[in-house]
Amino acid sequence: MPEFRVGFIGLGLMGRPMTRRLMDAGYPAAVANRSRPAVEALAAEGAIACDSPAEVADRSGVVFTMLPDAPQVEEVVFGPDGLAASMHEGSVLIDSTSNSPRSAEKVAAALAGRGVEMLDAPVSGAPEGAEQGTLAIMAGGPKATFERCRSLLEILGQKVVHVGEPPGSGCVAKLANQILVGLTFLGVGEAMVFGAKAGLDPAALVEAMGAGLARCGALEVKAPKILSGDFTPGGKVVTHTKDLRYAMEKAIELNVPLPGTALVAQMFSELRASGEGELDHIAIVRTLERMARVEARSKK
Repeated sequence: MPEFRVGFIGLGLMGRPMTRRLMDAGYPAAVANRSRPAVEALAAEGAIACDSPAEVADRSGVVFTMLPDAPQVEEVVFGPDGLAASMHEGSVLIDSTSNSPRSAEKVAAALAGRGVEMLDAPVSGAPEGAEQGTLAIMAGGPKATFERCRSLLEILGQKVVHVGEPPGSGCVAKLANQILVGLTFLGVGEAMVFGAKAGLDPAALVEAMGAGLARCGALEVKAPKILSGDFTPGGKVVTHTKDLRYAMEKAIELNVPLPGTALVAQMFSELRASGEGELDHIAIVRTLERMARVEARSKK
């Protein structure tokens, strides 16, 4: 028998493969989602279909949430048939949403009053990482709760790190991750557009840069999307924009300057204004391409 009864709320690009990983490891997850087809699809694979977060809570000792943003998390927790009034004392909420630290603090405090523990544990690694169990997971919350749930997190992630005890610590770590990702994407885009404008084959340029100090995950994973012009989303522009907004809000609170982050956020805003907010976030290169009047596509 599994050590935990597990629930999962939010069955989108990340949540569905994460739930499948848990199910494949022997956890017949109780699941709920705003749209019913995702629930029914997983129920056909052995999940327990639920009609509300409250029903998931009733069937689970550990509930995962993977939702678009803070308002959706708070609705699932505090809304009608929500988790706050339904989770059992001693149970755990693991919120993997790329969330606002302030919202995570609010939710953790409310649940603690009911004897419910919480980890804010955002992830990085795109849907492919969720499918393969190779996510990076950055967890905040009580260390004892983290250790208790480590075996579950290790089903989902290749690198599982406890980053701090205060509520919201995991969210801060994810925002730091998104700062670095955004700035790296900008660097990849600038380098490729610069080379293309000078007449180089962007594919050859990527091959050369990938052999030296410029090699990085963003170049390896995202340059092929630029070269092919396929901006089908893993992470979306609109989602990354939200993360950078939360990062800058926290930076104001901490008196930390983030000039590069502000620039990337503005470039993402240009993409959204151009109707491209649902594209993959490496589409930042499209803004650069429009400015330079060149496309960094493979010539082969």
